[in-house]
Amino acid sequence: MNRVILMGRLTRDPEVRYSQGERSMAIARYTLAVDRRGRRGQDSSAEQQTADFINCVAWRQPADFLGQYARKGALVGVEGRIQTRSYDRQDGTKQYVTEVLCD
Repeated sequence: MNRVILMGRLTRDPEVRYSQGERSMAIARYTLAVDRRGRRGQDSSAEQQTADFINCVAWRQPADFLGQYARKGALVGVEGRIQTRSYDRQDGTKQYVTEVLCD
C-alpha cells in the first residue's frame, strides 16, 4: 500500500501551470516543510525540532484551489501517494526525484 498523509507549511507560493491542448488542466507544484521532532546529540533529554522538505504535485481542481488561496507559510494537509522518477540531465548525470502525488 502506497499512502501518505502529511501536514506542514508551504515553503513558497505554489507554482501553478496549465497543460497544453484543448482540455488543459492545472498542475501545482509546491514544497511542504513538515516538522520532525526527535532527540539528537549527547544531551538526549533535549528535544530538537527539525523539518523535512517534501515536494508535492497536485492536479486539476486541487491545483486551482491551491493557486488561488494558498500562500507561503500556510498550513496545508496533504493526502496522496509517493512516486519516484528519474531523468538524464544535459551534462549526462542521472537525476532522481521523489514527490507526493496529491489527491
